[in-house]
Amino acid sequence: MRGNSPLFEGKIDMKRSRDIVENRRKQIISILSKTGEAHVADIAAFLDVSEITVRRDLQYLEDNNKIRRYYGGAKIADNDKPESTRDLNERCKDAIARYAASLIEDGDTVFINTSTTALEVIQYITAKNVVVITNNGNAINSHKPANVSVVLSGGELRNVKGSMVGEFAIHSLNRVTAKKSFLGCSGLSIANGMTTEMMNEVDINKVMRERTRGRSFILADHRKLGVNSSFVSCTIDSVTDIITDEMADPAMVEEFRENGIRVDTVKLGY
Repeated sequence: MRGNSPLFEGKIDMKRSRDIVENRRKQIISILSKTGEAHVADIAAFLDVSEITVRRDLQYLEDNNKIRRYYGGAKIADNDKPESTRDLNERCKDAIARYAASLIEDGDTVFINTSTTALEVIQYITAKNVVVITNNGNAINSHKPANVSVVLSGGELRNVKGSMVGEFAIHSLNRVTAKKSFLGCSGLSIANGMTTEMMNEVDINKVMRERTRGRSFILADHRKLGVNSSFVSCTIDSVTDIITDEMADPAMVEEFRENGIRVDTVKLGY
């Protein structure tokens, strides 16, 4: 029988191996697309592979004009993301961040996770005496208005995204009660709810939602809607508020609303 042939089994193993390599390279592109750049050691730790394997993948991706390597790391190639697309994506994220900031009131304590969109909210806060609790290490370098205090959760620092995770971070967050939370995501769908590509951020997102006594907003630009990432932070029945942009598919927005979710679509240039 063909299925019992050693030659046939060898072909199956080769295909499986190619699939693993292809998937790993897609993950590297995804990491660099989100972070802009990353060190070889951090990529290797995140993917749980050797640095030699990562360097080999980076060489392949550079040869195919997907990324640009530098000593110790790599960054996404400019030609992999057309300027017009980059500009549109940034405008969408900026509009969502501005609108989210307008919902923050005087005296609020708010949670913000490691999302780049959520991080942008901080610079647009105009309310007075606001405290931001975040596990986003990049908040150190972000613009902070004088009326805003930023408190870092602490925890194990993952340099790929600058996120602080682990038991220490969770313990710190469990000692806080926030009025509102603004959580970005990798994907948001009816089928799987709010999802992330980072397994160690699932518990962080869960604690932030549970420790929010008011409204918990999921920030998801139009590219994230209908997308299912690897790890579920919460199911759709736990989602109450979504902030997205005007480029979102109207049918998808309506589907969320039919599930009892409030969806705010923000105009670009808000």
